[in-house]
Amino acid sequence: MTMTIRSYFNFDRLNTDYRQETIAGITTFFTLSYIIIVNPAILAAAGIPKGASMTATILSAIFGTLLMGIYAKRPFAVAPYMGENAFIAYTVVQTLGYSWQTAMAAIFISGILFTLITLGGLRQWLAEAIPSSLKHSFSVGIGLFLAFLGLNDMGIVTLGIPGAPVQLANIAKLPVLLSLCGLLITAVLLIRKITGALLAGMAITTLAFLLTGLVPLPTALISMPPSIEPIFMKINLQGALTWGFAGVIISVLVMDFVDTMGTLFGLASRANLLDENDNLPEIEKPMLVDALSTIAASLFGTTTAGVYIESASGIQQGGKTGFTAIVVAALFALALFFSPLLTIVPPFAYGPAMVVVGMFMMQSVTKMDFSDYSELLPAFLTIVLMIFTFNIGVGITAGFIVYVLLKLLTGKVTEVRTGMWILALLSLTFYCFYPYH
Repeated sequence: MTMTIRSYFNFDRLNTDYRQETIAGITTFFTLSYIIIVNPAILAAAGIPKGASMTATILSAIFGTLLMGIYAKRPFAVAPYMGENAFIAYTVVQTLGYSWQTAMAAIFISGILFTLITLGGLRQWLAEAIPSSLKHSFSVGIGLFLAFLGLNDMGIVTLGIPGAPVQLANIAKLPVLLSLCGLLITAVLLIRKITGALLAGMAITTLAFLLTGLVPLPTALISMPPSIEPIFMKINLQGALTWGFAGVIISVLVMDFVDTMGTLFGLASRANLLDENDNLPEIEKPMLVDALSTIAASLFGTTTAGVYIESASGIQQGGKTGFTAIVVAALFALALFFSPLLTIVPPFAYGPAMVVVGMFMMQSVTKMDFSDYSELLPAFLTIVLMIFTFNIGVGITAGFIVYVLLKLLTGKVTEVRTGMWILALLSLTFYCFYPYH
């Protein structure tokens, strides 16, 4: 049995083992475990009960991540997307006035459509049409995005004032100082090539918060998960199948498509999974997992699920196969019953890990072509707009549009593959339906 598992995940060919993959899975889980609390908190604004929403969030993560590990054999974790949840809660429900049941129908429909176009090979064809410069920019942009999130979690960067949107926070506060110490400890462990450096850094920082009383000890170790019944399979398809709701469905489709595309290429680049043409072999498998996970998420009662950028933390710890994802799924399953214990890790503890992962993902910038401005400018805009608009989808869609325009205006239109024209047109629809403030 052991040999069967090793051969199934190609441990020997990929130079990995159970210990390495397990540490990677644990690291990924603790880096993204915040979703267990944050996703229900955001969806509560749509009127979705927090308890049931937490259970739905975990079940969606288990389903998608386990499928990713067993079927796609990739070290990627799957969970409900940040960004899409806010779009549903604050725009579709609060601003546009639709019920959350109707909003879930939009998620369900988009999942069905993505499943069909993935099985038809269209998503893979579109992915292979993206130029290498943009694929590498996804990794760099997502890395900087992670680093920005990490700095915010650490309490170093905070909201500023008009004209200076962000600023240095009060770094003299004890939580921030402890988080900075956690970053230094993680860096030292990495430099000394200690296995599990990111996970160890998170554990040490969390322990410091417990010892100083900044994080209270859990009141219980084990608890039964809240019932999912109030939101399970409560989608309102009839309300969604109207002309006025088409814009919402298109927005959900495009947001999911570009987020998944960018994240897959970003993570695959960091994990050295891209081939000589900078494509991800068998990309249709993780894409199909993404589509099926979105369908499952809507039925569970939560928003679009897909590959999480925090998977980069586990990849940095050596995760190379689907076994890493299986470990993450197992820990999410435990979280159903051990949530009081597993959710004590504060953002101050996992923030340093995200900063370090962002640093490593910057390596892809060396693969970008700085001599051809028609390649460089779209890639640059992709990177900076991801960060400065705080939206990965905005960066990717802007890169698609600008790439096609520059090639057209500089007489290099023959370099644009047919799939890129389609991606550019889809990106334009994203801006037509984008919820501007």
